Amino acid sequence: MTTPVENSELTRLRNYVNGELADAKSARFSDVIDPCTGEAYLRAPISGAEDVEAAYAAAAAAFESWSQTTPGERANLLLKVADAIEARAEELNEAECRNTGKPRARMAEDETPVAADHFRFFAGAARTLEGPTSGEFLADHTSVIRHEPIGVVGQVTPWNYPMMMAVWKIAPALAAGNTVVLKPSDTTPVSTVKLAEIMGEVLPKGVFNVVVGDRETGALVVGHPTAAMVAITGSVGAGMAVAKSAADDLKRVHLELGGKAPVVVFDDVKDLKAAAEAIATAGLYNAGQDCTAACRVLVHENVHDEFAAALVEAAANTRTGDLSDEEALYGPLNNAGQLERVAGFFERVPGHAKVLTGGHRIGDKGYFFAPTVVDGLQQDDEMVQNEVFGPVITVQTFSDEADAVAKANGVKYGLSGSVWTSDHGRAMRMSKKLDFGVVWVNTHIPFVSEMPHGGFKHSGYGKDLSVFGLHDYLRVKHVMHYIGE
Repeated sequence: MTTPVENSELTRLRNYVNGELADAKSARFSDVIDPCTGEAYLRAPISGAEDVEAAYAAAAAAFESWSQTTPGERANLLLKVADAIEARAEELNEAECRNTGKPRARMAEDETPVAADHFRFFAGAARTLEGPTSGEFLADHTSVIRHEPIGVVGQVTPWNYPMMMAVWKIAPALAAGNTVVLKPSDTTPVSTVKLAEIMGEVLPKGVFNVVVGDRETGALVVGHPTAAMVAITGSVGAGMAVAKSAADDLKRVHLELGGKAPVVVFDDVKDLKAAAEAIATAGLYNAGQDCTAACRVLVHENVHDEFAAALVEAAANTRTGDLSDEEALYGPLNNAGQLERVAGFFERVPGHAKVLTGGHRIGDKGYFFAPTVVDGLQQDDEMVQNEVFGPVITVQTFSDEADAVAKANGVKYGLSGSVWTSDHGRAMRMSKKLDFGVVWVNTHIPFVSEMPHGGFKHSGYGKDLSVFGLHDYLRVKHVMHYIGE
């Protein structure tokens, strides 16, 4: 990537369609901003209807043969994709970190190896599909269940984990035999295009296509008649818009949307300081730009003061820095709009709340925000009810299990949460009662390829990862044979 001189001289990103990089026919571009500096360093196309049409035409043509491949054949290619990701990890890391500002060390340790593992998992899962046993459920008739690919899938991914969220969408869709047209976020398209280039050296032409653009481009991808299914990771508002669009022609929809994760800390936790340190890391990682971030602490009133002090200490000692800072836990917020949004919460902070640490921008270059803890909030405060999506952890108290459950569930989101206790029975009761798709006990935020991730309520529906994620990209067909004489 080149260092910018003038915007007109910036390197221009290209779409990836039908196995090759392609200039957008729209001839419209927007600046891609380095969030560590606030300066443009690339130009990205704003793809239009003609560009989206070309991508879907390529995906539809490729589906004819890709859908007929055996699971073993697809698995072999996905394993090669995983190998290619590892072999070219430095390229992917640089593309993602320059585009998002996240520290290279965190990307290299936490994301790129995991992306390769996801492809390997779905390669194996494609070969081990299970379903109802064939049999005679009516005299003289044998029933068989078929799992089939759905068709061409349109996908839209967010800016917080551009490459990882693309992989969460791409791997199960391809493993199931579908082909894909994907639009990355307009602020973070770079690593997705790089990933497409790498995958294109392994996969047949047209199986995976990327069109870069803005919200209008995303609407074209979601609304295209060729798409048999659409999948998005994004905001609640974006998910609702996708669901409404898909309803017009009854597309299948997969939504992974926002979250407001409760972190329920009971007074029997054996080491409050260690718990506070773990929760601070889970709340501040990636600048809190994570739908599962440990952002909403509910602590038992008996240990509030001790826990809050430990949490403030852990947050205040958390390092933020640019992509070259190997000791930084997190980098800047993704874009100027997000910085303005996060700062806005502190312009409106209620009088009964107290900012214990942070609550402000760091410096005047880039979009860095201090690690923040806010105490004394009430259940109906906007910081409790709405996603901040920044390095901000709120603290409330509760009196007993019933109060903890009511406050934890008293939001519109249902993605994830955690319970911290030394009482096994309590952990089981709480995990049953919490209305969230993922519940961790005495930890927060780990993911594995083998287990599902997805939410309830306004956090959407459908599962990423695991065999449940694979099944979401398959359709079920019943075939009945008459076998009588």
